[in-house]
Amino acid sequence: MVPVAAASWAAAAFATLSPGAAAPAATGLWAATAVLLLLALRRGGRGRNGCAVAAIALAAAAAVCTHVAAAAPVREELSAVEMDGGRALTVEVRVVGKVETDARGFRFDGTLVSVRRGQDREGEKRFPGGVPVLVRVPAVASDLDLGSLVKARGTAWPSEPGRRAVLVVDAAEQPTVIEPAAGPLAAAAALRRGLVDLTTSLPAPGGGLIAGLAVGDTSAVTPELDAAMKASSLSHLTAVSGANCALVVAGAFGLAAAVRLRRAVRVGAGLSALIAFVVLVTPEPSVVRAAAMAAIAMLGILLGRPGAGLSLLTTAVAILLVSDPWLALSLGFALSSAATGALLVGAGPLADGLARWMPRALALGISVPLAAQLACGPLIVLIAPQLSVYGVAANLLAAPAAPVGTIVGLAACLTAGIPYLGTGLAALAWLPATWIAGTATTFAGLPGSVVAWPQGVGGLVALAVLGAAVSALVVPTRPRVRIAAAWTIAAAVGIGVALGPVADTVERTRLPTAWAIAACDIGQGDAVVVRAGRSIALIDTGPDPALLERCLARLDVSHIDLLVLTHFDLDHVGGVAAVRGRAGTVLHGPSSGPEDDRMIADLAAEGARPVQALRGMTGTLGPARWRILWPKPAIPGGNDASVVVEIEGGGVPASVYLGDLSQEGQRAMSTGAVLLDRYDVVKVAHHGSADQDPSFYARLRPAVALVSVGERNTYGHPRQETLAMLALVGAQTLRTDQGGLSVVWRDGEGLRRWQDRAPSAAPAPAVGSAG
Repeated sequence: MVPVAAASWAAAAFATLSPGAAAPAATGLWAATAVLLLLALRRGGRGRNGCAVAAIALAAAAAVCTHVAAAAPVREELSAVEMDGGRALTVEVRVVGKVETDARGFRFDGTLVSVRRGQDREGEKRFPGGVPVLVRVPAVASDLDLGSLVKARGTAWPSEPGRRAVLVVDAAEQPTVIEPAAGPLAAAAALRRGLVDLTTSLPAPGGGLIAGLAVGDTSAVTPELDAAMKASSLSHLTAVSGANCALVVAGAFGLAAAVRLRRAVRVGAGLSALIAFVVLVTPEPSVVRAAAMAAIAMLGILLGRPGAGLSLLTTAVAILLVSDPWLALSLGFALSSAATGALLVGAGPLADGLARWMPRALALGISVPLAAQLACGPLIVLIAPQLSVYGVAANLLAAPAAPVGTIVGLAACLTAGIPYLGTGLAALAWLPATWIAGTATTFAGLPGSVVAWPQGVGGLVALAVLGAAVSALVVPTRPRVRIAAAWTIAAAVGIGVALGPVADTVERTRLPTAWAIAACDIGQGDAVVVRAGRSIALIDTGPDPALLERCLARLDVSHIDLLVLTHFDLDHVGGVAAVRGRAGTVLHGPSSGPEDDRMIADLAAEGARPVQALRGMTGTLGPARWRILWPKPAIPGGNDASVVVEIEGGGVPASVYLGDLSQEGQRAMSTGAVLLDRYDVVKVAHHGSADQDPSFYARLRPAVALVSVGERNTYGHPRQETLAMLALVGAQTLRTDQGGLSVVWRDGEGLRRWQDRAPSAAPAPAVGSAG
């Protein structure tokens, strides 16, 4: 079945990326399948078997292409609707995926039921069959869950090619729940909420991890713990994985066997438990893959023909790709499949190799996380270009606690409504969860816990080659192969040292010593450092502590005198763990809920002095002065309550930082605001989205416009109209995704700028001056 799964995956990737070619490809593949079947009937022996396998592989590929071609008309119909370019939309969406935290709040997959532009009810267009969309919202109601029908207002952007979602909908406010989930979906949502309610009162960080371990609800996992889990290669434990499905099915099947029920009843019990569990945890790609494998295994047991692990995996992959071709480009699905395949194929040989140098039991324990890391590492660098140095050791220590936490946590979920029993089980689940969280934070805090790695396809290929070399060195093989593997590893270490510590030293020497404003390239989000004399201000922290830490290290910043958190979206505060214990005064916007309050309280506990920023506040940053221009009192938290701070003097070019203010927020802020005649530097609002007020920027008259947008930008901007508007007001755009670091300063020749990795890294004067 390996060729069948490979053909299905290749066809799914091709068809979803090029949907227009899906129908012709399907026709050709069906014809080729028919030819191979005729050849198989005429030949005998190995020739017949080869033709039969090839025919099945082509038939699976043809089925995938047929599915994509059949779905194309409805998807194209939605794509043809004029809703791009920042037009206001009202959509009704049925939630079909787990509600997860996002850089701007929350996100979920849904099927579009209807859409209309603005308030035009006559122009409403309905989609009875539903069209897949991705919805991003700033906040969610407690009853918004899988199965809900919601109404949202906002804008929409075309999704990237190959994605299941045709559109990405950015809601401007919390969506309204029209119909809550019903039936089994409602019961599952109530159970998940019950577990979260039970565990949030338990001591952190273990209490917040229980729901993730047991039912995949990560709403209580703090950004700091999430970052630590990723840095220690334990992120697969913050949500449900295939191992959870195996535990549930094995438990149900084992209980049925213990009471001596017939084989058919045992299989029925296992399948029933599996279906209930998938509904409970929501159908994530890894869960769907594991569930398909378990269902096929149960069918094999029922027929008296249990299959080998690799056959089950490849069969499940082929079936799932035929039923949902868009899984081919799902990184979660690829990671789950790669990890499972590595355990089935690679763990045994790795254990045999390691057993030459250590006890067999220890070799078996190390081989499992090592095989998974070698297989998944190349894919993970596509998400975060870094390697977890202690990942194998962390997984080895956390492994015994994971199944205990899962089983006891699941039991607590199912008994959450029973007095004392649910609470007691949750308390018991806290112990293994705390062990896992402690393991993650301990290893993440060790020196060199993560190392940078090249991103993109080049990084994937390089790490795959290094992983193959490690495998060849461990697994018994020919001496020549082992020698080549050793040289490959030695070369990788040498290159790593050259590109790591040596490169950092070289980068520091390249950085202009007179810099005053530095914008870090931290992906999707904001992180701007301002230096006045020996004093440092940091405006927002970006989404990732590791990326922020790397930027601060390059700038040789160890203490933050003034930390400004403009608002509490994750792309602005997700990296706050990097500055805990290092910040003096913390200026922050209005809180949007308990999680925001907890973050501020944690910073205060580490020695910071939190102050809620309000218009009119002023202060000093060494020889420079800062002034708060927004928000006014009593404004609720969110984008339009972003703290707007102005900094000037003491060698700092006159600058203003606009957070994520929308066009409406910019107009509200400018009303009655006392602004300078002109600003040297303006941090453009909301990453350069189309939601801008041109008259506001004409009033600011920026010489340099900082646009903090990531290479993997999920918002689809900066919009061309925004860049054109900035050019019209005389601003020179400096985008943070086009250099590892962007800095601005003033010298005797005027305002200067420098950008790392730019086509010309030489300092150049900016357009205009504040005078």
